[in-house]
Amino acid sequence: VQLQASGGGLVQAGGSRRLSCVASGKILSLDDMGWYRQVPGKQRELVAKIARGGTINYADSAKGRFSISRDNAKKSVFLQMDNLKPEDTAVYYCNVHGACAIYGPEDTTVCDGEDHWGKGTQVTVSS
Repeated sequence: VQLQASGGGLVQAGGSRRLSCVASGKILSLDDMGWYRQVPGKQRELVAKIARGGTINYADSAKGRFSISRDNAKKSVFLQMDNLKPEDTAVYYCNVHGACAIYGPEDTTVCDGEDHWGKGTQVTVSS
């Protein structure tokens, strides 16, 4: 499972940004999909996650401003971020927790409960 995130950039405080992440590979199913963020010197933290069935969890900092959604057919997850604040500045990482996929030359099906990470995308909010 490979994850490719996009949509980061520079935005003014109060503005909006939409992050997208698409999973690739011989994927059969994806469990939780979500977004985490990290600033230098701090641990990576959950922003929002959405289960395959649609259950959503937001960090308190994201409630009321961010909205997560997913498109299972397109193996994608999105994060709409509105009313951005300078403290939202971070590298945002796409995450999949748990996936079933086909690997290797013998097309072996593997279902795991592992965390899969994409390369981060930088979001910078200027004041």
